[in-house]
Amino acid sequence: MLADLFVSFLKLGLTAFGGPAMVAYIKDLAVEKKRWLDSKTFQDGVVIAQAIPGATAMQVAAYVGFKTRGILGGIASFTGFGLPAFLLMLILSYFYVKTHDLPEVISVFNGLQVVVISIVANAFLSFARPLVKSKGEMLIGFFSFLLFWLKVSPFLIIFMCLVLSQLLFRDVSVYKPGNSKKINFIGLVCLIFVPLIGLFCLYFVDKTLFTISLTMIKIDLFAFGGGYASLPLMMHEFVDRLVWIDNKTFIDGIALGQVTPGPIVITATFVGYLLKGLLGALIATISVFTPSFIIMALFCEFSDKMNQLKIFLKAKQGILASFSGLLLFVAIKSIVSLDWNLLKAMMAMVSFFALYRKVNLVYVVLISVLLSAFLF
Repeated sequence: MLADLFVSFLKLGLTAFGGPAMVAYIKDLAVEKKRWLDSKTFQDGVVIAQAIPGATAMQVAAYVGFKTRGILGGIASFTGFGLPAFLLMLILSYFYVKTHDLPEVISVFNGLQVVVISIVANAFLSFARPLVKSKGEMLIGFFSFLLFWLKVSPFLIIFMCLVLSQLLFRDVSVYKPGNSKKINFIGLVCLIFVPLIGLFCLYFVDKTLFTISLTMIKIDLFAFGGGYASLPLMMHEFVDRLVWIDNKTFIDGIALGQVTPGPIVITATFVGYLLKGLLGALIATISVFTPSFIIMALFCEFSDKMNQLKIFLKAKQGILASFSGLLLFVAIKSIVSLDWNLLKAMMAMVSFFALYRKVNLVYVVLISVLLSAFLF
């Protein structure tokens, strides 16, 4: 089962473009294809991932693993989903250091910008379709979209949607689980203390690696609103405060992060590689994902008790609606920011129709990469 989790999410991670839009494809894998979780349990994971710091899609991948096979399952799904992005960013960082310029391979991925829009639009339809049945959820979804458009803090948006959900939703049925799962206190203690021991050892082994790790941990703890929320924090820490990287180089790292699958926070790999090579890349990457992973583990262990609280059940409806607003915002922002022509418009329509008709995402992305190499 652990191997199946890892391999399944590894395959999905190869095509993990579109940030939070990948949640819809994780749902398709975990609920429809593999039947690891039911729809209600999966929705709980989306709610938790939205409410805590960290990259949303990565968090949902971890949630599926936690719910399927506990802490080891969470590690398997989380690692599998993020590994392709890490390896590709490592390769791109190596070539960047060698040439001191953006690799030519980026041109191959230009067409993927169009496909990402199709991925996000299709994910929005998947999550927004159930909202049509509820005026309250439609209202929260549109409200959150406006707030995202006005650049309101994601943390504040989640808080406002939580308050609205308590006011709008009256009748909720409290879940009554038969046998509640026993909380794995030993596993949680190990999950918390192993990284702390590692950080302690780094302090005595290499002060630079220790600072990289501690800084990335701090960034992840305050990255509410997904991976994009971490970039301004990362820039402030490494460009402005520590002055270890100049502004242009960091922006190049963001560009590389955008053409790799997985969350944009994988830019941490680029930063770590530039500062301390392969070991720096590995430590920076682990550090920027570990705090949010531990928080998700804590929520998963106590989720049965949370589902017996009416306040959580109401909040779940509100946060799921706000997630649809986020997807709509990402879709429109992507459409507006792209320099369109007839070829790109045709590519967008064909890829969207293919995804809507349930064509495997892997095939859509691979064909897009091949077409991009010849057309862009």
